Amino acid sequence: MGTPCDLQLFAPDPASAQKTADIAIRDVQRLEMKYSRYRDDSLLSEINRVAGQGGSIRVDEETAGLLNYADACYQQSGGLFDISSGLLRQAWRFDRVQLPEQKLISSLLERIGWEKARWSPPELTFLMPNMELDFGGIVKEYAADRVATLCRQAGCLHGLVNLGGDVKIIGPRTDGQPWRIGIAHPRDNRALLESLALHQGAVASSGDYERCINIDGKRYSHVLNPKTGWPAGHLTSVTVVSEHCVVAGSASTIAMLKEEQGPAWLEELGLPHIWTDIQGRQGGSIK
Repeated sequence: MGTPCDLQLFAPDPASAQKTADIAIRDVQRLEMKYSRYRDDSLLSEINRVAGQGGSIRVDEETAGLLNYADACYQQSGGLFDISSGLLRQAWRFDRVQLPEQKLISSLLERIGWEKARWSPPELTFLMPNMELDFGGIVKEYAADRVATLCRQAGCLHGLVNLGGDVKIIGPRTDGQPWRIGIAHPRDNRALLESLALHQGAVASSGDYERCINIDGKRYSHVLNPKTGWPAGHLTSVTVVSEHCVVAGSASTIAMLKEEQGPAWLEELGLPHIWTDIQGRQGGSIK
């Protein structure tokens, strides 16, 4: 999935640990093959070939579940969490220090918008051509949740899954102690913003420090607003704790996109969280 993956397991013996790890790794690889935008033979690429032409495609139950969740996030976020916004990658290249032309952004925005698709499970219809979907904001977190479930089903009750910083607890340490999860400081890579003690649940973060460019003293992050085509710029980091990693991940992203309204939205959501903004302020319910 283009990111480091870490699986820590406690098992009675090395053979049991390896067997459980193999189950987990196979499922992550399965999801990578199914939803990667880099593979021509993935289901996502098949969906995007239909999206490019305009038309309909029927999807399997797992994909329908992801689309249902993406649709719910789109509705709850007021259209800010939008899996059709991946087209903006054509404008924003974070491997070069150059701002995109507004003309290019505007042309891409014409083809972005989940409302331009009709989702009637299990059939997905693209109402206009040249669209594209990207499950990048969901699949990694979904994979973390699945791996934890599969490990428990295999008899492993102690461990954690870390997929690119998105963490799902399988169960506490063997001595009953919690896992310590460090939250990265958005401006000091030698420091932690906070350290969480978790026996269960999941934690995910979003921030302007992960992939970004700095131009004329201003930081432009990869968290792109699907309505303006430009990066979110008020909050520098958001971390959310939830029972499910996919919820923590989408909530942290939505809060970033809500800009100044992000902290109030997080308070209303009611999940444990912590945020920082461009003025160096820090807040949230995690103390």
